[in-house]
Amino acid sequence: MKKAIITGITGQDGSYLAELLLSKGYEVHGIIRRASTFNTGRIDHLYKDPHVNNVKLFLHYGDIADSANMIKLVHDIAPDEIYHLAAQSHVRVSFDIPEYTGDVTGIGTARLLEAIRMTGCKSKFYQASSSEMYGLVQEVPQKETTPFYPRSPYGAAKVYAYWMTVNYRESYNMFATNGILFNHESPRRGETFVTRKITRALAHILAGMQDKLYMGNLDSKRDWGYAKEYVEAMYLMLQHHTADDFVIATGETHTVREFLIEAFSYVNRDYNDFVEIDPVYFRPTEVDLLIGDGAKAEKELNWKPKTAFKDLVKIMVEADIEAVESLHKIKIKR
Repeated sequence: MKKAIITGITGQDGSYLAELLLSKGYEVHGIIRRASTFNTGRIDHLYKDPHVNNVKLFLHYGDIADSANMIKLVHDIAPDEIYHLAAQSHVRVSFDIPEYTGDVTGIGTARLLEAIRMTGCKSKFYQASSSEMYGLVQEVPQKETTPFYPRSPYGAAKVYAYWMTVNYRESYNMFATNGILFNHESPRRGETFVTRKITRALAHILAGMQDKLYMGNLDSKRDWGYAKEYVEAMYLMLQHHTADDFVIATGETHTVREFLIEAFSYVNRDYNDFVEIDPVYFRPTEVDLLIGDGAKAEKELNWKPKTAFKDLVKIMVEADIEAVESLHKIKIKR
């Protein structure tokens, strides 16, 4: 039985990846931070008594800001694969806490790579790189060879983590790979991220629980895919015959405004009646366009996206409506 460590297992990607690996017979070890409230909602349906339900999922307290802790976990678990997804991953927030973002999102990756090196663990390593590394894009569409030009502390930290992964691969013959994932969404997306912010607010508006939705730049263009499919690409990268770096994207771009139009029109509403612009949500430097070229992943990993933009929006709107109905014991009129 293969063993895998997932950092950031309680997040959107981590929860979908845990499901995927468990379905393939893995023993999965998730690293979670100690908090005063429960933060395992996305994986509670998986975290059962392994002796009763035969679900091989184990959670460990840890923090990627603690190198000693990382070394101990890698040594004790001795995983076959490590999927490093944990980060301070909110771009707008990274401007408010740049030092913390650099420490966790950037140097956190170095700590984990060093833990693998120091323990002599033969684990394959996956680094969750980001399309935000491209920032002020130097080429359209963006591919593996496109130069990086980050436009946020988050993007800069991810560039550092990317190159550290490449350096450890080349310096120590480590199987270390970067997945440069473009925006990927789902009903499990964090509530402060723009797509989920929209669909959650829409459900509350339909329920009469919210009047307005305050937004920032509606003209930003993004390449949006379905997170549940993107974690399959992560898995395939670590099954590949050699360690390499791959762009994972749909090859389509849509504005935030288009997402609003699609979401509100799905329930026969006009977003203009509910959305107001608030400058507080604008970034100091904006990333205007992101669109990825996933040809390499399709050719070498046999991976390509299956869920269309409109279907993704529908999935998220339906999920948030159902969540509000379930929580408040009401029926929302569409």
